[in-house]
Amino acid sequence: MKNLKNSIAAVVAMVVLTTPAWASPKTVTLNVSGMTCAACPITVKKALEKVAGVSKIDVQYEKKQVVVTFDDTKDQHGCAREATTNAGYPPNLTRPAK
Repeated sequence: MKNLKNSIAAVVAMVVLTTPAWASPKTVTLNVSGMTCAACPITVKKALEKVAGVSKIDVQYEKKQVVVTFDDTKDQHGCAREATTNAGYPPNLTRPAK
């Protein structure tokens, strides 16, 4: 019985130590003042769809904003901002990730 408890404890410890950090969805709002025509939001959205961890994109052309929800364990280095910049639409952060 003691060996069984030790084995279970060892398995639980391995699972806890090898499991990546739990995903924590974050939402950020970016000002994208460079969106000047109806095609711009499409380009911005397509660029963001390629970013690992992005789960929701809400492009608001009238406000010239993009609200992005992403998994912070997959996008820890601002890949969403980099993607929009590389697409020709450098953003400004308006609301930090929450």
